[in-house]
Amino acid sequence: MGQPVFSEVLGNSQKLDGGAMFGNAPRTVWEKWIAPDEIGRIPLACRALLIEFDDKKILFEAGIGAFFEPKLAMRFGIQEPETHKLCESLQKLTIHPDQITHVILSHLHFDHAGGILPSFAEIQKGNNNLVFKNAEYITSVDAFNRAKNPHSRDKASFIPGLVEKLEETKRLRLLDGTEKLFSERLEFRLSQGHTPGQLHSLFHGDQHDLLFCGDLIPGLPWIHTPITMGYDRFPEQLIDEKQSFYKKLDLEKTFFYFTHDNEIAAAKISQDSSGKFSPQLKIKNPVRQGF
Repeated sequence: MGQPVFSEVLGNSQKLDGGAMFGNAPRTVWEKWIAPDEIGRIPLACRALLIEFDDKKILFEAGIGAFFEPKLAMRFGIQEPETHKLCESLQKLTIHPDQITHVILSHLHFDHAGGILPSFAEIQKGNNNLVFKNAEYITSVDAFNRAKNPHSRDKASFIPGLVEKLEETKRLRLLDGTEKLFSERLEFRLSQGHTPGQLHSLFHGDQHDLLFCGDLIPGLPWIHTPITMGYDRFPEQLIDEKQSFYKKLDLEKTFFYFTHDNEIAAAKISQDSSGKFSPQLKIKNPVRQGF
């Protein structure tokens, strides 16, 4: 088997309210980590991950995309709203969307799955096809069911009609989280604190492992276990889940990959003598980096 390589694939970025992104952490604390703009918003990446090995091109999530109509794009702070940045990022890697073999969605919130849809301009022209027409789409049973039957608290986080589009492809695979794929290169972990059935992919490279964190750990500041988001359904459970992940994974071997950190794509995590977890060996812009 060929050595796996991973690349950052940036989608459209966002600016969201810093207070919402940091839950019950006071602004006097979180603004030291990420400076807000004049209306209290912080910059956030919507970063996908591409892993290539043998004949496979696996895309982990697709970011927020550019499918929103202008009014909603403004509401959710989407940057470059008229451009499908994910497709542009793939093009820089000389990869066409048709070459993607698998798309793995940790969950179906719009800022993680919206990039599988065409841009708003393309939709207006009548293009209603999913961007990755040859890919198998993978997510968890519980994440998919949550998108089909959302709670009133998070209904606005899902894209109307997306689950039906995924079902219509006949290339949808729903997992319970115990499966191992690609000759056991890829296995999964589930978490429930952010949203039911969030599917975290753990890819085993030749020398290191790579965990796709999703919204369990959106970026560097959230590595610290007490820090959660206002969007998390059960913050205390999410804290426990982070601690469990740190305990069960080999921290010396594992890189953690972040979807929303505006600067750092991946890092290792270590625990100091006081018990606090913090980032180490930060990777900023990986392009076909072996692991």
